[in-house]
Amino acid sequence: MKKILSLFAILMFLFGHAQIDNIADGESITFRIHYGILNAGTANLTAKKTNYMGAPHLYVKGTGQTTGAVKAFFKVEDLYESFINTETGLPSFYVRNVREGSYRQHFETVFNHNNNTLILTDKKTPANGSKVIKSVKGVQDMLSCFYYLRSKSTGELKVGTVINMNVWIDDEMFPFQLKVAGTEDLKTKFGTINCLKIIPSVKSGRVFKEKEGVTMWVTNDANHIPMLLKAELAVGSLKASIDDLKNVKYPLNYK
Repeated sequence: MKKILSLFAILMFLFGHAQIDNIADGESITFRIHYGILNAGTANLTAKKTNYMGAPHLYVKGTGQTTGAVKAFFKVEDLYESFINTETGLPSFYVRNVREGSYRQHFETVFNHNNNTLILTDKKTPANGSKVIKSVKGVQDMLSCFYYLRSKSTGELKVGTVINMNVWIDDEMFPFQLKVAGTEDLKTKFGTINCLKIIPSVKSGRVFKEKEGVTMWVTNDANHIPMLLKAELAVGSLKASIDDLKNVKYPLNYK
């Protein structure tokens, strides 16, 4: 169960620079998390239009928590925040503040895309202070990559497309590759909807069983909303399915 929301967010990858104009102010997406046969928790993503450092941004907040019997023996309370420049689709400021069992971490990151550096502050251990780290062009954080992916047109996410991306996680850069494998009609609690089937390539062993042990389905429309995620972990399996959806910009075409 450790890092449930982290695992989900890592799987949202994209490429290039593009405006984010398909997210409605006040959008909210909630997922139900299952670990094996257990109803393990929930995750929620909300987006709000705002200004940050004099430029239009999306303020995105992600929360994740265990529920029910799972919470009794492993308590998770995760909070992620990101200010994403809507003109470039790149993050300006990112927060990861998590409590997962006995694990506790709180990082804040300021991105400087002009000179490809970032400033990392360890809020859990203030004595560590802040440090400047060399970054790479177009780096995303764990929330911004999700909304950046959604800003892509259907033509940019055609079947067969392979995308390479660098994502900043905690205090380290991780390279990922994503493949649009096909389309599929997916049954959800709201009805059946056509989705893109996306397979990220991830490092096996530490978390996942194999290199391509993760599959994600996003709506095959202008919203690109994630509807389902399945992952075979080193221990057990994880599923995140859509549970609630509010203030989506474009109507969803359920069959």
